[in-house]
Amino acid sequence: MENTEIKGIIFDYGGTIDSRGVHWSEVIWDGYRESGITVDKETFREAYVHAERKLARVRHILPHHNFHDLLLIKMRIELEWLAERGHIAADTVEPLAARVAQYCYAAARECIEEARPTLEALHARFLMVLVSNFYGNVSAVLEDFDLLKYFNRIIESAVVGVRKPDPAIFALGVEALGLPAQNVLVIGDSYKKDILPALSLGCHVAWLKGKGWTADEDAVTHPSAITRLSQVLDLVK
Repeated sequence: MENTEIKGIIFDYGGTIDSRGVHWSEVIWDGYRESGITVDKETFREAYVHAERKLARVRHILPHHNFHDLLLIKMRIELEWLAERGHIAADTVEPLAARVAQYCYAAARECIEEARPTLEALHARFLMVLVSNFYGNVSAVLEDFDLLKYFNRIIESAVVGVRKPDPAIFALGVEALGLPAQNVLVIGDSYKKDILPALSLGCHVAWLKGKGWTADEDAVTHPSAITRLSQVLDLVK
């Protein structure tokens, strides 16, 4: 792409900045194994989906919760579900939740510090907006990780009332940048939730492709795919 075409950038957050494009279920699964939780992966995925659905129905995560708080809440819900079904002992829920949450928080921080030089370089040259499906606390998460300073605006699904893959949430990001869509680069880790809706608006895209939720997602290919966030710097030279 020509340098003159890109004047603003829309970033996804979860999975893009904090896990190298790897679906967060995979990071948590690694946390389970690191913590000695011996359920099989199918059972884990059932617990993961249960927690996501419960968090969507009932407001457990509040605006002041940082990412460690969020993880601890999620892990308690997952592990309580496993305990209710006899997969783990009930008295292990709290210590295991703390252990998995700490593992995942440390993994996120490591990825964020790896991404920081790229964010710094892009922030020095471009207007940047964050567009995220999140629980209403993304600003607290960004503040804890010292990431707020990189973004001119935050567009969060729980706040604006529209979620990816609806292109309308990206349209809000484009509007916040004050640029035509053809001058905007969207960077995300989900082909269906980030790349396709951004393309439908006429934006440029960079797909940070890591391990996805399904084999079908992993099999998808696209010319915009990158394997490291730092490769974005080559795209905007």
